[in-house]
Amino acid sequence: MNLVVCIKQVPDTETQIKVGADGKSINMDDIKWVMNPYDEFGVEEALRIKADKGGDVIVVGAGPKRVTEALRTALAMGADKAILIEDEGLYGADPIFVGKLLAKAIEPLNPDIVFFGQRAVDDDCGLASSSVAEALGMPQLAVIVKQELDGDTIKVQRPVEGQTNVLSTKLPVCLTAQKGLNEPRYASLPGIMKAKKKPLEVKTLADLGVERDDKIEIAAINPPPERAPGKVIQGETPEELAVNLAKALREEAKVI
Repeated sequence: MNLVVCIKQVPDTETQIKVGADGKSINMDDIKWVMNPYDEFGVEEALRIKADKGGDVIVVGAGPKRVTEALRTALAMGADKAILIEDEGLYGADPIFVGKLLAKAIEPLNPDIVFFGQRAVDDDCGLASSSVAEALGMPQLAVIVKQELDGDTIKVQRPVEGQTNVLSTKLPVCLTAQKGLNEPRYASLPGIMKAKKKPLEVKTLADLGVERDDKIEIAAINPPPERAPGKVIQGETPEELAVNLAKALREEAKVI
């Protein structure tokens, strides 16, 4: 079974993000880059399917050379091979174009399942998976928390408004992984050492016969507004504090 996992490298969620001087990008100084957390669920699920059904797990990423670090993390977790589509200008690119680019690299692999995280934690777009599914002519089952393989049929569960949707389709298929699907493993020291010797193929846009064709452009990035300072309610007694609190909520906050 051919299992492909698409990986995006994103800023660590604990990193303090600053808007760049151009107002359209982020300041990349001193950022710690990691594998997108939702993609970890995809890697883990692919590894579990491999252990049960056999096959190979290939991870694919696109972006600057530093994306190699995220791909090596997946190799250390147990993936067999990695492909990097290297281009220094791809971070922040139109996700639909990135999806088409990924599809060009994935198509020759003849995948049975292509995994994505359900979204990337940096831009929250969640569009690249749909673009890949469209380009490869695959059905897409999104935001899954459980999957069952039976021959060439896969059945998945996805949460919907407090309920559960159960969907099934024939392989090949594109899946997007949600928290709850599994518990991603940590890369062990032996795994990290083995990852250094596993194949990592580097391709360019020219190698794939693709030219940059963004349909979406970031017009501006604005930081969230600063929170107003808190207010301390004054009062000598509990009763007075309660009266003053109610007055502030009614007259100032206007919530009662």
